[in-house]
Amino acid sequence: MRTLVTGGAGFLGSHLCDRLLADGHEVIALDNLFTGSKRNITHLLNRPEFEFIRHDVVNPIMLEGDWIFNLACPASPIHYQSNPVKTVKTSVMGTLNMLGLAKRVKARILQASTSEVYGDPQEHPQQENYWGHVNPIGPRSCYDEGKRVAETLMSDYHLQNKVDIRIARIFNTFGPRMAIGDGRVISNFIVQALRGEKLTIYGDGSQTRCFCFVDDLIEGILSLIAYEGDDASEPVNIGSTEERSMLEIVESLGEILGRRLEIESRPLPQNDPVRRRPDTTRACQRIAWQPRVSFADGLRRTVDYFRTAIKM
Repeated sequence: MRTLVTGGAGFLGSHLCDRLLADGHEVIALDNLFTGSKRNITHLLNRPEFEFIRHDVVNPIMLEGDWIFNLACPASPIHYQSNPVKTVKTSVMGTLNMLGLAKRVKARILQASTSEVYGDPQEHPQQENYWGHVNPIGPRSCYDEGKRVAETLMSDYHLQNKVDIRIARIFNTFGPRMAIGDGRVISNFIVQALRGEKLTIYGDGSQTRCFCFVDDLIEGILSLIAYEGDDASEPVNIGSTEERSMLEIVESLGEILGRRLEIESRPLPQNDPVRRRPDTTRACQRIAWQPRVSFADGLRRTVDYFRTAIKM
């Protein structure tokens, strides 16, 4: 396949590029390098089947491809809240531009959506038919509502123009190449611990998330875009179902580092979800996918990455 990956120099995008190339595909990676980094793809730049284009998906681009993976959008609160209008434009205009491209060249397109479309959920665990509980004018809404509109655009292009779509609702993912200062809990905890700082806990630390290692997440995305069922246009949750509190993550990290980690408490941010766990029945039944890397193993591999990254 000739594949296009927007956000290709980011955390998820660079791992996806690695895997696509390993599977024998040609890859064009687009990224404006707002949150992505060329360091994530330096090892790919001299490969003839890989091409990097510095480009913002808010602006149209004329390319050809068989598969399009639309991953371009800041995904951490620090980044997406730093320029909320730009975040909305990336999700809306970027998705429109990629859908227009898919329509013209008859490509299959996968939208990287998010568990944030469920907001602070009143249903637990979250199934794909749950409509969510989102504040449309809150501090997180630029990302949450932007991704919800992106799903609407995907569905409407499919219904009106017969564009071949896939929608992956991605839950919390972690692993090597996470940005040091992105504000996400796993990277925050690891960097603070390695620097000998207190770990920042928001609220009382009882809030939960489910963390999927990046290799498993990429496997899920690739299985989904290859899925050929009549129901392929429906959203699919991709994520771990093992629910952990913030305090439990601190304990696991302390076990890996071999020492007790001190914490510092701060108020819980506005509209921050208290619980989040996907129902992955659809992923299991349709694409035979489930995570394989244990949380402990993934955390060790991520710690090893950050030991080097914080020295760069």
